[in-house]
Amino acid sequence: MEDDQTRFTALFQHHYPDVLRYAARRIDPDQARDVAAETLLIAWRRMDDVPGKAEEVLPWLYSVARNTLANQQRADRRRLRLGTKLDRTAPKAAGSDHAGAVVESLALREALASLSPKDQEALRLVGWEELDMASAATVVGCSPGTFAVRLHRARRRLDRALTEHDGRAPGVHRQMAPEEAK
Repeated sequence: MEDDQTRFTALFQHHYPDVLRYAARRIDPDQARDVAAETLLIAWRRMDDVPGKAEEVLPWLYSVARNTLANQQRADRRRLRLGTKLDRTAPKAAGSDHAGAVVESLALREALASLSPKDQEALRLVGWEELDMASAATVVGCSPGTFAVRLHRARRRLDRALTEHDGRAPGVHRQMAPEEAK
């Protein structure tokens, strides 16, 4: 362990500036520091994989930094797509008062929380994760037909829970999607 610490300390002192410059040429300085830190964290975790020859260490670190950058860029794209999707699906308020949407969202959260974990999972897989029946059935480990029945029953129970919460007629809540409860 002491040998790994000594080796890592030398690696860090010698190569951190190079890895930071590598990342800074590709992204903004704040993110570059994060990428450099993540790269060296990976090097610490995988000290046995770090090449023993001095001339091979920097290319190995650049490879790790490249993969770290790619992962970060994929995550950024996912966040951007999610933000765009949320903007499209967010309820559009007529004015600046969004209290009605907040009350609806809270009611849906409470109703969803009152359901069994199986019902919640079925509704979330279809509503939040946007999986089709076959994919959702695979996640929970049942047939698509069984999942369809489970989802149908979960939706009925959610509708009942919402009806009990605010006294609306049954079926009125069908238009609301579980993502409003996020």
